Amino acid sequence: MRQGRSERGTWREHGPRPLARCPPLHGWYTPRHSGGDGLNSDTGGVESERLTIAVTGATGFVGRAVVRALAERGHSVRTLVRDMDKARDALGDLDYTPVKGDIFNADAVGRLCDGCNGVIHLIGIRREGPARKGVTFRRMHVEATGRILEAAKQAGARRYIHMSALGARPLTRSRYHQTKYEAEQLVRSSGLGWTIFQPSIIHGPDGEFMQMAAGWVRGEEQPKYFLPYFFTVDPDTGETRAGRVQIVSVEDVAGVFVDALSVDEAIGEVYPIGGPEAMDWPSLLTTIRDHVPGANPKLKPRGISGDFASYMAQAAGIVGLGQLLPFGPDEPLMAMEDSTCSLARAEAHLGYRPREFVEELSGYARRI
Repeated sequence: MRQGRSERGTWREHGPRPLARCPPLHGWYTPRHSGGDGLNSDTGGVESERLTIAVTGATGFVGRAVVRALAERGHSVRTLVRDMDKARDALGDLDYTPVKGDIFNADAVGRLCDGCNGVIHLIGIRREGPARKGVTFRRMHVEATGRILEAAKQAGARRYIHMSALGARPLTRSRYHQTKYEAEQLVRSSGLGWTIFQPSIIHGPDGEFMQMAAGWVRGEEQPKYFLPYFFTVDPDTGETRAGRVQIVSVEDVAGVFVDALSVDEAIGEVYPIGGPEAMDWPSLLTTIRDHVPGANPKLKPRGISGDFASYMAQAAGIVGLGQLLPFGPDEPLMAMEDSTCSLARAEAHLGYRPREFVEELSGYARRI
């Protein structure tokens, strides 16, 4: 194995040589969230052993936070990356071992998982790209999950953490939610020690949503003259209703993913996770406007029918203009429905206590 150091960050290029199998996970470290079944708060969260965890989607918004959380707790992190330069830029000075390749390269995925105690699978897309390039919900959610599950089983990984989404279910108009559900079914039948998380909207200064919302409230991004959201229309009364969300910090999401690795009670569980409070879209957008420096206080939330917007995006896609819109057919359908949940099981099993949105936003608003 060749070692090297990038200009930004410590990394080791992982070669094809097989690694020795690692011992089981249980009892190796104490999660950061105190309280809850199966957690020991007496050790102060100090890890007793070093784990080797494989992470897919590591250069993404959530992936970066997960790698950071693992590294801060002293674990060995192995990441699957297509572009080494992008990985070094995205992961900064974190200590990790990159495995070059993508999720559809069986050799690369096998090397990623070989010798790992656990796998955290984060690959997903919010919007489909050109089908000819394979950027589809089915390929990136269902097929990709099948590939990593097979590699994890072959490697003898003891734990598997899967990031799904709130709203994942069958028989839905949203292909995003449908394929997230289908991926969950593969996980359930895998035979691994799995845990599924279904987050609401995730926020942080580097996240796509907060970057986009900051552009809206400053009048820098379309539509520039109002703060957009999608609503449902009651077919009987014609009344409109904005969806509600429990926006959650990326650090809380990453932390609970890592916590679950050591908790046996989390095996075979599906945890919806979100922030501590639910807000409708107008309230959320107004809160962001009131805290982001440079925002235009005159900009007000204004909704559009999610059904209409979805049909519009479909029509644009048919004539080859879909990429000109800032959303695809599925995003309006997702955004017009509630993305809220009970946190009771995550609190009981994992000691999950998410941070308040306004408090977190106030801390990083100047960095957006």
